[in-house]
This record gives sequence, structure tokens and C-alpha cells, in this order.
Amino acid sequence: MTIKAYLKPTCGWSNGVRAIMRKYNLAYEDIDIINNRDNYAEMAAKSGQPLSPCVEIDGIMLADVSGEEVETYMLDNNLVQPTTKPADGPTNEGCDHG
Repeated sequence: MTIKAYLKPTCGWSNGVRAIMRKYNLAYEDIDIINNRDNYAEMAAKSGQPLSPCVEIDGIMLADVSGEEVETYMLDNNLVQPTTKPADGPTNEGCDHG
């Protein structure tokens, strides 16, 4: 599985995506959209909208998603197996919370 995550360095929703990636021990590319405006432009072009996080999994773009939404997508599409292991941080928390 190839995962590209367009994330802010510090944001609750972006950190929620990272927490889900750690929960399932998934390799992914963490793409900084704040300190590299070209990355932001790429995300907006691929997703068709300006909001983040966006996560591209095997060419399918999930736009403006929380970690919970990414996890649900992966479970619903049998990309990961259910686990009782908890995430090591909040998976659906706004950027105003860090």
C-alpha cells in the first residue's frame, strides 16, 4: 500500500492521521503543506479543494479527513485488519488543540 499524507506539522487532525498510521504500523510519506507551498499546491490540485489533511492511498484521495475517517476507509476497504490496539493520541481533534 502506498500512502501519501498531506499534513500540517502541528495540527490535531494531522496528528490524528499520524496516530492512525502508527496504530497500524503503516509506512507513509508525511508531506508538509505548511513549510513547502509546492506541497500544498499539489495537495489542492489532487484533491480539488484547499482543506487538510488529505491522504492518498493507492491513488485514491481522501480529502479533508480526520484520523478516524482514514481508519474507517482502510477498514471498510480491507486495507488493514481490525485491532484492539488503541491509537496513541486523539484521532479527531481540531487544529486549535495543537
